[in-house]
Amino acid sequence: MTATMISNASILRTSRPLRLVAVTLAVAALVGCTPAAVSSPGGPAGTSGNTVDPATTEIFPTSEIGPLVNAVPQRTVKPLPEARIGGGLIPPTNRWFSGLVFGEESMPVFPLPLSFQLTDTGFAFGLPTVTSESAVILGGFADHIRVRLNADGQAVEQIVSAYDEASVTITASAAGADLGSTVIAQGSPFVTFTAATDVDLALPAGFTPAGDGVWRTEVNGTEYGLVSAGSLSDDGSTLSLPRAATATWFAVPDGGSIETLAAAAPLTGTSLEYDTGADAATTTIRYDTVDGGDTLIAALPHQQAGLADGARCDAGSYPSIYGTLTLCSGTALTWSVPTVHPRGALDLSTVVGEDRQRLADQVRADLETTGTFAADTYFGGKSLYRAANLLQVARQVGADDAAAELTERLSTALDEWLEPTGCADRTERCFVYDDEAKGIVGLATSFGSDEFNDHHFHYGYFFYAAAAIAADDPAAAARWAPVLNLLAADLATSGGSEYFPDRRVFDAYAGHSWASGTAPFGDGNNQESSSEAVTAWNGLALWAAATDQAELTAEAEWMLANEAASASAYWTDFDLAEPVYAGFDHTVTSLVWGGKRDYATWFSAEPSAMLGILVLPMSPVAGYLGRDPDRVGVNLADTLVNDDYDVMFGDYLLMYAGLQGPDAASAALTTAESLPAERIDDGNSRAYLLAWLMHWRTPPVG
Repeated sequence: MTATMISNASILRTSRPLRLVAVTLAVAALVGCTPAAVSSPGGPAGTSGNTVDPATTEIFPTSEIGPLVNAVPQRTVKPLPEARIGGGLIPPTNRWFSGLVFGEESMPVFPLPLSFQLTDTGFAFGLPTVTSESAVILGGFADHIRVRLNADGQAVEQIVSAYDEASVTITASAAGADLGSTVIAQGSPFVTFTAATDVDLALPAGFTPAGDGVWRTEVNGTEYGLVSAGSLSDDGSTLSLPRAATATWFAVPDGGSIETLAAAAPLTGTSLEYDTGADAATTTIRYDTVDGGDTLIAALPHQQAGLADGARCDAGSYPSIYGTLTLCSGTALTWSVPTVHPRGALDLSTVVGEDRQRLADQVRADLETTGTFAADTYFGGKSLYRAANLLQVARQVGADDAAAELTERLSTALDEWLEPTGCADRTERCFVYDDEAKGIVGLATSFGSDEFNDHHFHYGYFFYAAAAIAADDPAAAARWAPVLNLLAADLATSGGSEYFPDRRVFDAYAGHSWASGTAPFGDGNNQESSSEAVTAWNGLALWAAATDQAELTAEAEWMLANEAASASAYWTDFDLAEPVYAGFDHTVTSLVWGGKRDYATWFSAEPSAMLGILVLPMSPVAGYLGRDPDRVGVNLADTLVNDDYDVMFGDYLLMYAGLQGPDAASAALTTAESLPAERIDDGNSRAYLLAWLMHWRTPPVG
């Protein structure tokens, strides 16, 4: 596979990863009369500074988005697999629990610190055993506790009857009669079953009394507890629950006690609040309980450094593939990460004289060799993104002739892509609405996008390219808004909608997105290109600012900050001294799952692919990758042999090298001048490569 035929987290989904018309209706409701200014050149867009409750803050509500949905062709390009889901619920693609919902058999899911899976007769769960090998960190499904919801072993039917920000409710029935419901949640060490009728549950033998209404057992070195008002048989194998009674199981943490967990209130659901300010983005996930009492919540490593003042996190800890989880008590988990300001262009104000002329000449040369933009949603988006970056460089170095031609070409291409009725007449460069899956699908599809894989990777490029023109052209913004806002709604709806799920791909608890639509894997969902996910929210924030959508801007900036923080914490800059990395021989994990972390990609075994997929496309917002310049050097040393950049993604690795400091950027610039043309990725250009390194060689003050 060549450097230009790259993939992302969804190619070869059934394979093992490799290692080593102008419709203007409703526009007034979705586009401001005057586009908001984006700091020039490409500086920070506005930040909210206000706490947002997504349950009450409607972004793309049904009443406003409905007319836009009705204006595009409606078609199911590829049906989703069979789904275990209640009527009226929007199919939960791209979620941590999607594998539980879709397909003939339920797949394991990972509501850390636990793992969980449905069975023909009930469910099984357990605390994963974490081990590390040279190229993978493993923490897969552990079926330590198996519960039959009918003691006689009768098969049960189970469906997801509710889901919210971090929790899932699963309703079970047998012979048409409702047995009860099970609640699991990210961050919760509890599995709670509430009986809908008198029911006998079959448990693994071995639960013994540990207090009033509390029992314990040990499996594979892990202590598990059970608390219930029901009655347990003498041999500990059958729990009799009367109607409305609950049974809650849990794993006892290291340094914790069964008494502390047994006293926690049963979980019923979760909700989200967030805020993005000038310096920090704050997330609060509230854990609702039966009586409003405190519960226990596991904080991930990327959350721990930014936990809210007064957080009580002394109830123990759990191992995980991400590092040590600390157990906090309360009704909410609140943490902050550094703000990442959206950027639509490099600041080239310090590039003068011969360098300025060199960039102008290179822009013109790259424009001459720019062919027809690709027709599918991934490579098509990347080619638009490439042209947008060329345009921004041309504007700043005085290549006005090239800027005019690029503006014309980009505008013409976007007019075609964003024609609402385009798919009525053609099978590429257009979008349809899938009423079954509740989302927008672009034609021609790529990398399983018709299965809802990778939508954020694809659509982020469209937002970015459109914003480059729309920020200064209200007419273009209004022309493109009907379809671009449908793409935005596919990813960023909130407050409830009959047309789209809330934030399809973004996981507030994990702090990052999931790339697989239906997650048909034994290790949960996954994401490979963390950098393209960051690029997506940057592009969305720029589009939202250019079209004066303040609430969408705030949401996009919040996702941008969190995606960048988790990308550093789990993909590129994690603490190698953490025990979980003992035995792991690399400095990045290029493919992160719910149940493992791989030094692998879906498309290449080349070491340069492992790091390259985590930094491309090196958009102007990618400075977050250089928060630790020393780690940049460590990652490059683990990737390259003899500093040889004549490799797959060599252009992006050179740009990444420039983040080590001005001297490194200067050295990389010399190498970039002679980098073979075939090493310039299809989403990049030599002009932008040189401009990036010139920017970091002499970065503007502030």
